[in-house]
Amino acid sequence: MACLGHSGILKPRGARSEFFLSLLEKMQTQEILRMLRLPELGDLGQFFRSLSATTLVSMGALAAILAYWFTHRPKALQPPCNLLMQSEEVEDSGGARRSVIGDSPQLLSHYYDDARTMYEVFRRGLRISGNGPCLGFRNPKQPYQWLSYQEVADRAEFLGSGLLQHNCKPCTDQFIGVFAQNRPEWIIAELACYTYSMVVVPLYDTLGPGAVRYIINTADISTVVVDKPQKAVVLLEHVERKETPGLKLIILMEPFEEALKDRGQECGVVIKSMQDVEDCGQQNHCDPVPPKPSDLSIVCFTSGTTGNPKGAMLTHGNVVADFSGFLKVTESVVYCHGGRVGFFQGDIRLLSDDMKALGPTIFPVVPRLLNRMYDKIFSQADTPLKRWLLEFAAKRKQAEVRSGIIRNDSIWDELFFNKVQASLGGCVRMIVTGAAPASPTVLGFLRAALGCQVYEGYGQTECTAGCTFTTPGDWTSGHVGAPLPCNHIKLVDVEELNYWTSKGEGEICVRGPNVFKGYLKDPERTKEALDEDSWLHTGDIGKWLPAGTLKIIDRKKHIFKLAQGEYVAPEMIENIYIRSEPVAQVYVHGDSLKAFLVGIVVPDPEVMPSWARKRGIEGTYAELCTNKELKKAILEDMVRLGKEGGLHSFEQVKAIHIHSDMFSVQNGLLTPTLKAKRPELREYFKKQIEELYSTSM
Repeated sequence: MACLGHSGILKPRGARSEFFLSLLEKMQTQEILRMLRLPELGDLGQFFRSLSATTLVSMGALAAILAYWFTHRPKALQPPCNLLMQSEEVEDSGGARRSVIGDSPQLLSHYYDDARTMYEVFRRGLRISGNGPCLGFRNPKQPYQWLSYQEVADRAEFLGSGLLQHNCKPCTDQFIGVFAQNRPEWIIAELACYTYSMVVVPLYDTLGPGAVRYIINTADISTVVVDKPQKAVVLLEHVERKETPGLKLIILMEPFEEALKDRGQECGVVIKSMQDVEDCGQQNHCDPVPPKPSDLSIVCFTSGTTGNPKGAMLTHGNVVADFSGFLKVTESVVYCHGGRVGFFQGDIRLLSDDMKALGPTIFPVVPRLLNRMYDKIFSQADTPLKRWLLEFAAKRKQAEVRSGIIRNDSIWDELFFNKVQASLGGCVRMIVTGAAPASPTVLGFLRAALGCQVYEGYGQTECTAGCTFTTPGDWTSGHVGAPLPCNHIKLVDVEELNYWTSKGEGEICVRGPNVFKGYLKDPERTKEALDEDSWLHTGDIGKWLPAGTLKIIDRKKHIFKLAQGEYVAPEMIENIYIRSEPVAQVYVHGDSLKAFLVGIVVPDPEVMPSWARKRGIEGTYAELCTNKELKKAILEDMVRLGKEGGLHSFEQVKAIHIHSDMFSVQNGLLTPTLKAKRPELREYFKKQIEELYSTSM
């Protein structure tokens, strides 16, 4: 996770309230009250003659307070467009809509003429920042250390030149794997590739068994940059089993033992430190070979619902267009503006400490983290009175937010919210969330409690991350904003799910310069995602709201995201669980606002009683369906099968409800072809699902 470092200082908290207090202390309360008693009409002269000198002083003080308030009262954020019409229909486009932000109806492909590739973006940041701090890192209990823009640029050129000395080519056919956590060296390796027109391919071990092997082979990767020796060992094991014959060079960011180098040599893999490759490049420096906007920049492999990962090919133009749309909407600080990025230590448990040390102004998060913040704040309100006061303070600030006022120096901040603001470093001015839906309740509360702008976006890797974004000034929840200025969005009918564009509903499709070029060496799945008119079919179902914002209401296929952003294919999980001996039917349910899955299980009436007796549990079928010990045993057996089937922990159900009646065509829970009717199952077991989540948190 990366946090953008602060580029400015917020006004000191409490200065305004101290001014008021100093004036009020000089005023006599009784004189103020007497002053405010209005005289009879026609007797104003007598009224003013009767005023004492103290009263006149009090009136002057009150006038000063009022004048100060009028000149220093919090100002509402001015939205960049009419919030009642945040998008408009494009003529002759089949119902496509575009952003109303900007001076031109043309889609935005770049923000600055001198920053059309990621290489140019960084060079612009180097110039604009005056060689300011760029990448920050810290050791435990130490302050952040910063690499300057020039240091990063130099190291990238040295590393890139070193790669060329190790048989890499300065062209877009050269793919370089990066197998590491987010850290400064990751960015240096990425920039090294861009400096010499090479392509970055991130490697993830979270995509499942064999994913790293598949990516290396599919992308013809001969060189991988890794952070830790353990990951080098994983790569060597693939080579030793002759699974990745093309891998020839592993570059390590961290120190390693000589034995690892010897092990690599035995199987034909050269292992070198990143510093050694940089030193080699410095001694054999090559002039940069910058890419063009149309050149490939990165291939991001994403998990498919079934089968192997898909490699989304993104050009420099794709990436620049997408963040330019973000810039157009928010005017935020990024590399091209000379912003700086601080990385956490790599341990999520130390994230809060890193935040306090860094003091970021921009904080990108997943909704799950926002949920944890929300839960932690309310968990500390451990009495009814404390909770009432917290909710009262939040409502007062939420009223300000609804009027467009975002601040962190109100009396409510000083009394209730300054500690949570300080836990994020005290300087956060913008939070950006995405990857999964965020709870409207959580977003509304945190916009008030954190005193900063909280934006929500929607998109996919295939459209370079975002395609919609909250408009500044629109602090309503329950939608994902309007289209970014870099793309159009249209909805298309989904007949099988009864969604129709005539009702403003349908599958979300995206077209623009931020849309990817297809999947690497996978024309079949590329054709499924991109139609002949270059529209990306997302598989998500959306609905246009009256203000021109988009609401996500369903998935075309039965795939969903959990709160952390992981995709889940429930049918695949159900096919594993159904192998449990006592299980006849199972329905796996997930909620994008929750962090885990739950399930509804129908036991096999013929098998379950004998299965239960083997575990010392007796009873009739009806009695067994309500037995807590048996439910626990069935869940354990399902989880065991899940582990054997290669499920990740987030793909395992954490709680189940035992239902005694079979799903059937007759009760409306199965189709005539005996497939599960998921919307009907979700509604039928709504109460039980809510209970599972409430008792398993």
